[in-house]
Amino acid sequence: MKHVTLGWLTALLVCAAFDQAGAQSFGSTYTSTAPKDCRQIGKPSEPDGSTTRVCPGKAGLVVLIAEDDLREVVSVGRNRTLAAREPAAQLWFHPFNSTEYTVEWRAEGTRPFAIIQRWHIADGADLDKEGRPNTKAMLAVTRLPPGPVCHVAYVDVKANANANELARKAADQYARDFTCGKDEVKIIGTSGRAIELATR
Repeated sequence: MKHVTLGWLTALLVCAAFDQAGAQSFGSTYTSTAPKDCRQIGKPSEPDGSTTRVCPGKAGLVVLIAEDDLREVVSVGRNRTLAAREPAAQLWFHPFNSTEYTVEWRAEGTRPFAIIQRWHIADGADLDKEGRPNTKAMLAVTRLPPGPVCHVAYVDVKANANANELARKAADQYARDFTCGKDEVKIIGTSGRAIELATR
């Protein structure tokens, strides 16, 4: 009876060890896309002021920010050329928009698999006193290599008090298995005006 009990206990401990070894450890680190922290490609063109900059990321990746006609695209790759070929580099929101300079990198251990960035989408139906459109904030989750780079999920900041938490959960749950060009971008949490503007 003692032998059976010890054998059962040993098996239980082995299973627990395997479970612990297979447990996923997710975390966040941050980089900047501020112009002072990036490399400017060429000079701003006139008259539209289009610009391109390449910013250091994590794990040998760079972040490509391209702006044209007051709209930005953000992509990631091993270098500028590869980042410019990704689906994310071809994705434009119709309204004027911009991104904040902080990029959150979601990683399993030391391997990043997604970024989260805050976008500001111009709302032409909501003007300030000077007639300029106010912006609505949205978090975009973008999957990273290996495989194509594209948007995975959107979270409306105003409509969700826990927007950052929702974006991290979406990255952890969906980014690695997301198929660019086939899977639809997921709307996480409560949808709001920013989502409406970004997806129309």
